[in-house]
Amino acid sequence: MVIKMKKIVLTGGGTAGHVTPNIALLPKLKEMGYEVHYIGSYDGMEKRLMADFDVPYYGIATGKFRRYFDIKNFTDPFRVLKGLSEARKIIKKIAPDVVFSKGGFVSVPVVRAAASLGIPCIIHESDMTPGLANKICIPVATKVCCNFPETLSNLPAEKAILTGSPIRSELATGNRIAGLNLCGFTANKPVIMVVGGSLGAASVNKVVRQALPKLLENFQVVHICGREKIDNLLLNVQGYKQFEYLKSEMKDIFAMADVVISRAGANAICELLALKKPNLLIPLPAGSSRGDQILNAASFESQGFSMVIDEDILTDNLLADKVMELYCSRQSYIDTMEKSGQYNSILTIMNLLEEVTAKKEI
Repeated sequence: MVIKMKKIVLTGGGTAGHVTPNIALLPKLKEMGYEVHYIGSYDGMEKRLMADFDVPYYGIATGKFRRYFDIKNFTDPFRVLKGLSEARKIIKKIAPDVVFSKGGFVSVPVVRAAASLGIPCIIHESDMTPGLANKICIPVATKVCCNFPETLSNLPAEKAILTGSPIRSELATGNRIAGLNLCGFTANKPVIMVVGGSLGAASVNKVVRQALPKLLENFQVVHICGREKIDNLLLNVQGYKQFEYLKSEMKDIFAMADVVISRAGANAICELLALKKPNLLIPLPAGSSRGDQILNAASFESQGFSMVIDEDILTDNLLADKVMELYCSRQSYIDTMEKSGQYNSILTIMNLLEEVTAKKEI
């Protein structure tokens, strides 16, 4: 008897948070015999991130749905329609058993095209409330996974599944000494890790650099600052190391870090929780977003996983003081995170994929 290999299309892009959970699923998907394909934008971050994996990649046109006026609002709908046509042709050719979407605007034409062809789609919403792209996809989705218990009330009850976020297993295998060597740091001084998200965070970068004289009195600082956001004037500051972005080395930086300063993107904070890293969150303010990071941070703060500072009141002195407070009380945060009861997200999602594809075969 010939056993038919199941095929899956992964999609999601725009930021690393829309890609890394897909990457986290890859080992288990391949272990369970899935033939994996990826559909993203022509030249988005997802294409660069997926280049390290042996997965066929297909680019399509995509456009952004904006809540504010922009001249591109008049042209992007045509790009979305083009992407829908391209996605439909690609999906017909691949003939997948299921689509798994991690969100971002590139996922809209993929999910809508797959659903129009009768292919079941499972989508994942990382934030407390669904983003616009996922809102467009939810009506045609078979199931909707989410990170936060609070999100269930914002989703159709018959579709909603609390899974948590898939976390890359290799992040837990880092080597502290390798991290120290990579940064040129000493082993006898604690380390602050600063990460502003895959696109960087200009305002956080600025305040961290202003606070460096005070921070470096007691800490070493590794700063993952985003593409083209390295400050060349600070390259030779002892105890301060900058990176635009890290891939395989990220696990060693996490292993080395005593405390973390971060934005409050859902996938990022779920990684911090999984790794039990005491953290200070600076959520993207409502004026620059739909406010999802504020809600994410508030949930983690209320559960005792994180300390939070609003960007509107952020100063270099406040940052330095809060980091020291966090470091001094770090064990209490670690203890709380250890009691959190992590979801086995990858296993839960894999079971869901198996369930959906089994129904399709009937």
